[in-house]
Amino acid sequence: MSSEDWFSEQHATFGDRLAGAREDAGMEQKTLSKRLGVKLSTLRNWEEDLAEPRANKLSMLSGLLGVSLTWLLTGQGEGVDPPGTLAEIPEDMTAILSEIRVLRTQSATLTTRLGLLEKRLRTALEQTG
Repeated sequence: MSSEDWFSEQHATFGDRLAGAREDAGMEQKTLSKRLGVKLSTLRNWEEDLAEPRANKLSMLSGLLGVSLTWLLTGQGEGVDPPGTLAEIPEDMTAILSEIRVLRTQSATLTTRLGLLEKRLRTALEQTG
């Protein structure tokens, strides 16, 4: 298996990708569960593929972990690197890369929200004018 396939649908489950992204973000299960507002047992069930989160929690997971929603679900798109691929990069630079990934995901989310707000504003202006 090549490093590109590590988190693919053929080799990894949603729970594998969730756990990998959480670990890459340097977050403990307890911390992530608190940030999501779910019980620790719920997060553990997601990581063990015993349950799946609802859409709103999937979106929150994507933003908190700095990965795309598509990557979480399928392993394709913006995600984390397979274990060992960044071993030669110093820890401080890995942290910077992780932060960039989070900001990129947040930026995409904000762009989508801005587009929706613009559409609402245009609709409201058309109705008043």
